[in-house]
Amino acid sequence: MDKEKFSILLAEDDKNLGNLLREYLEAKGYNIKLAGNGKEAFDLFSKENFDLCLLDVMMPVKDGFTLAREIRAANNNVPIVFLTAKSMKEDAIEGFTAGADDYITKPFSMEELLLRITAILRRVKNQSIKQSEQTEFKIGKYTFNSKDRSLDIKGKKVVLTTKESDLMKLLCINSNDVLDRTFALRSVWQSDSYFAARSMDVYIAKLRKYLKEDPKVEILNIHGRGFKLLTGS
Repeated sequence: MDKEKFSILLAEDDKNLGNLLREYLEAKGYNIKLAGNGKEAFDLFSKENFDLCLLDVMMPVKDGFTLAREIRAANNNVPIVFLTAKSMKEDAIEGFTAGADDYITKPFSMEELLLRITAILRRVKNQSIKQSEQTEFKIGKYTFNSKDRSLDIKGKKVVLTTKESDLMKLLCINSNDVLDRTFALRSVWQSDSYFAARSMDVYIAKLRKYLKEDPKVEILNIHGRGFKLLTGS
């Protein structure tokens, strides 16, 4: 698995441990952004794309559980792993309730942490591959087929352009969740330049017109982040 592509948000208020973890994971090929408290971590999360979040539970300003809930509200897919000195059953339950994918208790070995990260990212990657292979999607009353680029409602069919279809597929894969603007630009336009961004806005407007016959279906602008396709489900 190519770890060079993966970026990890590390939230740890213990500076020594935080730096140690960052150096170790960077040596293993990951890109690491280190935050010293929960607020700083969420500020970073709001500005950048991360493939996984490592969150200490006991942090100043904002604790790990609160941070995880905020991350989950913004992104339902990014994996979250808690790092904590607590080992009580109640804390583990609260962690998973807050949206954790895994939970590792201090002290832990670096090797164990690395294995858990690798396993989670492999699972996420496999899920992403399966999603990318999907060609038919239900969008409210519409059926979208990315293979023949068709959008169908009650027998009325519209054939989309290649870029329209590619953008629609990304919205469908992330339906009812945020599609990151930069990710969409790089995926469909292979560029996140100003001109590519303006072009994407035009395509979003076109897709909204195609979808206007079902009032429950809507493409929302999520300020500073991207778009969200609401399917009414």
